[in-house]
Amino acid sequence: MIRLSRAILLAAVCALGLLGSTTARAGLLPVNVSVNPEGDNYRWTYNIVLPTDSQLRSGDYFTIYDFGGLVSTSNVQPDNWTFSTSQTGPVPDGVNPTDRADLPNLTWKYTGPTIGSGQTGLGNFWAVSLYQESTDSFFTATTHRTTDGKVDNNITDTTVPVPVATPGEPNLVPEPATLLMAGLGLPLIGLARLTRRKVAV
Repeated sequence: MIRLSRAILLAAVCALGLLGSTTARAGLLPVNVSVNPEGDNYRWTYNIVLPTDSQLRSGDYFTIYDFGGLVSTSNVQPDNWTFSTSQTGPVPDGVNPTDRADLPNLTWKYTGPTIGSGQTGLGNFWAVSLYQESTDSFFTATTHRTTDGKVDNNITDTTVPVPVATPGEPNLVPEPATLLMAGLGLPLIGLARLTRRKVAV
């Protein structure tokens, strides 16, 4: 089941590039999130892209916050990446994601050779959760700028698993109509949020 449309998010990435070099640049981006059955659980897959104006160096990383129901040792990632979990952080300088201490964060760190300029698909990164239902959370990343080699930190939204609300509690999962409206406005809303939250160190 696709949670976010690849076409919509790629359109947002392209729109960001069309704004020119005078606007904030984007670091790593989760351009597609999918959820598929994995036995009695659910595999959450994040497709990550390195935009044209970013460079990936050894030690750069990204974090997905508040991933509910994580199944231990279920992570899979491409070569030259390591995986770790933490209850809080890590948080790159200059960004401020919401981070619940009762839910684990997933961090993938790059350990390979430098990947230069040019939009590059870094592959699929996944972990298994007890839950299929989704909610919004944050994604942060640290890369380097191709223009001057300085550290480049960014923050954007992504989707994570969340438990089903029990009777009498508020529904934690957006209604389909809400998701549709969010999808229609994602290219502009996501672009505005990326621009507002972008930090270069």
